[in-house]
This record gives sequence, C-alpha cells and structure tokens, in this order.
Amino acid sequence: MADKKPIGEVIHFYDKILVAIVKLNTALKTGDTVKFKFGEAEFTQTVDSMELEHKKISSAKKGAEIGLKVKQPVKEKTQVYKE
Repeated sequence: MADKKPIGEVIHFYDKILVAIVKLNTALKTGDTVKFKFGEAEFTQTVDSMELEHKKISSAKKGAEIGLKVKQPVKEKTQVYKE
C-alpha cells in the first residue's frame, strides 16, 4: 500500500445519502475497485454510481470533483486509492 499513490481525496460527505465528493488526481470509471483510507480505517468497494454536476456518468477525468455513492460513512481528507 505504501507504494500506491492516492487517486483522489474526499472533500465533502453527505451522510444522509452516503455520497462522498471526491477530487480526482487521475481518471476513474464505473466498475473500478477503490479503497478509502483514513488513518487505520479503510474499506474497499466497486464504483457502482458516479455523478458530475448531478448527472450520472460512467467515467471521470483527472481534476473532476465527482459524487460517489459509498457503502459506509467517510470523513473529509479520506484518501482514495485504485485497487
């Protein structure tokens, strides 16, 4: 894990709907597997649903700020890695 660079960072989290806003450092697409890591807490999930400006998308480019449906709560500054 130490040799992997994060592909993005959570910049906001909507707890009622379990959506993380992620600023991407690299491209991401639905079907990719990602790991969320904050301190010792981490979990892995498949990207099932992404949105950009309230529209469903299947891929996002570097620099995009996307809404990503997550399976459990995350904190701001959580690092996101591609598995």
